[in-house]
Amino acid sequence: MSPFIRKLALAPALALTLATAALAGEYDINVTSTGLALRGYDPVSYFTDGAPQPGAYDLTADYEGATYRFASQEHLEMFKADPAKYAPQFGGYCAFGTAFGKKFDGDPEVWKIVDGKLYLNLARPVAEKWVADQAYFITEANGQWSTIKDKPAAEINN
Repeated sequence: MSPFIRKLALAPALALTLATAALAGEYDINVTSTGLALRGYDPVSYFTDGAPQPGAYDLTADYEGATYRFASQEHLEMFKADPAKYAPQFGGYCAFGTAFGKKFDGDPEVWKIVDGKLYLNLARPVAEKWVADQAYFITEANGQWSTIKDKPAAEINN
């Protein structure tokens, strides 16, 4: 993909980021101000129900500094047995933005499972661009993540 096309593809993501209040955490996990991952959606439900389900406030587990909620005790136990399997990639940040070395909010309602991994994107128009060449963007994001993982979003998104 040419640098020009990459810039064109990134422009809508940047515009949406400025127009959307991001709930991004400070470092490697995208969380609300209270430390809640996926805005309270159950990470296991993406895999078992084929759609995000709201988690219950009293069914929680902590993983990598974030609190996840679950729709059922069964989902909670599944997560505890293998949290890396269910936690979103790139800490729940937008997979498209991560490909460009940025940490944009990942919307838990804009998601896709690819090769058994959960990916979020900022918004539907961004997800459409990501899906158009998702293998490329996943490869790029995997390469960028080790560089940006431990940096505050505010530091790299300016």
